[in-house]
Amino acid sequence: MVVPELRPWRAARPQVKRVARAVRPRLERAAQSVKPQVKRVTQAVKPQVTRLTEAAKPQAVRLTEAVKPKVARLVGSVSPQVAKLPRPNKTWQFTAVAATAGMALAAGVVTAAGPWDSSGQRTAEREYAAAQEQSGGVDHGRNSDTSAKAPRPAPSAASVLVGLGGAASTVKSAPTGTALADVLNPLLDNSALGTRHTAAVVDVSTGKRLYGVGADDALTPASTTKIATAVAALSAMGADHRLTTRAALEPDTKELVLVGGGDPTLTAHKDADGWASLRTLADSTATALKKRGTRAVTLSYDTTLYAGSELHPIGVNDNLAPVSALMADEGRTDDSSSGQVKRVTDPAADAAEKFAGFLQEHGITTTSPGPSKATGRAATLATVSSPPLSDIVERMLTNSDNDIAEALARQTAVATGKRADFAGGAAAIHAQLTKLQLPLKGAVFNDGSGLDRDDRLTADLLTALLVKAGDPTHPELRPVLTGLPIAGFTGTLTTRYTDATGAAGAAGVVRAKTGTLTGVNTLAGTVVDKDGQLLAFAFLASDTTNALEAQSALDHTATALAACGCS
Repeated sequence: MVVPELRPWRAARPQVKRVARAVRPRLERAAQSVKPQVKRVTQAVKPQVTRLTEAAKPQAVRLTEAVKPKVARLVGSVSPQVAKLPRPNKTWQFTAVAATAGMALAAGVVTAAGPWDSSGQRTAEREYAAAQEQSGGVDHGRNSDTSAKAPRPAPSAASVLVGLGGAASTVKSAPTGTALADVLNPLLDNSALGTRHTAAVVDVSTGKRLYGVGADDALTPASTTKIATAVAALSAMGADHRLTTRAALEPDTKELVLVGGGDPTLTAHKDADGWASLRTLADSTATALKKRGTRAVTLSYDTTLYAGSELHPIGVNDNLAPVSALMADEGRTDDSSSGQVKRVTDPAADAAEKFAGFLQEHGITTTSPGPSKATGRAATLATVSSPPLSDIVERMLTNSDNDIAEALARQTAVATGKRADFAGGAAAIHAQLTKLQLPLKGAVFNDGSGLDRDDRLTADLLTALLVKAGDPTHPELRPVLTGLPIAGFTGTLTTRYTDATGAAGAAGVVRAKTGTLTGVNTLAGTVVDKDGQLLAFAFLASDTTNALEAQSALDHTATALAACGCS
């Protein structure tokens, strides 16, 4: 199924509103002009409609009586299969069987909502892509806008449902453990994967493990830890939760406090690109101050939402800024938004100084900012809020963003009443996953990013997290799947699964979170196999000696899984 990217639509919203405002008067005038004609036509055809309705009534009754036995037989034939289905967390199977009985009765509804083609894609969606003169749609065209050597088009997943009135489709079974072992064992025995490796493959529709090698053994997960952080944060706060930064004025003292809300995506760039803007906050704050007749303030900043040390146990590192409830652009010293770069030593002070500069541009004079705490009497002058948590989670997973990961661990602690430090964030993640009844045996959390080498996860837990994210009863967790990097196209998999790496056959098909530390290489995600089955997988390797060779070995294993017709 094609998952549309929402950001372009958000960007187009102002233009759509302007067009709507422009045409509305014309539509209203047109409606008024045709109203008399419509009324006359309605009165003219009313007698004919009445006669037709009365004439058709006997036939409708006879048709209903004729099809009633067939519907009863259809429902009766399906009921035993429905009764055999396991109850908990098997809603995909239940829905598939129940839909068989409902398909004949719902044909008119589907037609009204559609049209759909056999791949599950709206025809209108494909026609829109064609109207933009872009290849793609179901078969993912080559125009990926990445480079001249973009990956070849990815194959489409097998159709799940045929069109209404078409021949019945055959739903293929999941791969067998023996067949998967024949394919995966030789690849996982590659010496590039070090002396210790574990693996698991699970059918997402049933949650059944299809393959496992040491799946219950806990190893260092590196950045695949972020999958657990994402699930915990979304389950604790919800996909629509937003993080708010505010400016508050203390009464009588003219102390303006910039209060950090723990938004790791707050930006001071001119182009905010949809994220919360420190410039916008300064603009609104200056306007509010001027209305009060205030043009000079004592500027402070409040980071008390978080507690404990700001410095990760790995120390000063280009992969992560000090963890603060107030920061702009993750404390980066250049214009980048992801990847390694030198960070400022005090992100909160840096953000406050930039805020002071923006206020100065609006004619507001400030003192040099210093730390403080806003009182309950402070009046909020202005706020800016992040996009929904779903967007933040997707950005974290796609780019393997450590700053966002640590912020979400602490936000999970705040939301669940735990101390918002490294230990509290780790405990909050563990507690949320326990509530979701996930297999936590052997799991150890020390942070939210996976930079701590003492973290421990199992392949069993990683696949269970992905299955839970695909569970229809937990739609709030879906960003965990949609945020996974796409092989050969996005995030940390952009340069992998290419012709040069020999794994290009799975480009666009594998979606997975990467993990890399010295001597540790991991990969966990989803793939649609050759038979159209959605599988979750996790591969963890420790004691590796060559990161590139280990990554290549993992990529080839995932590629083999995608190409497997192992049922």
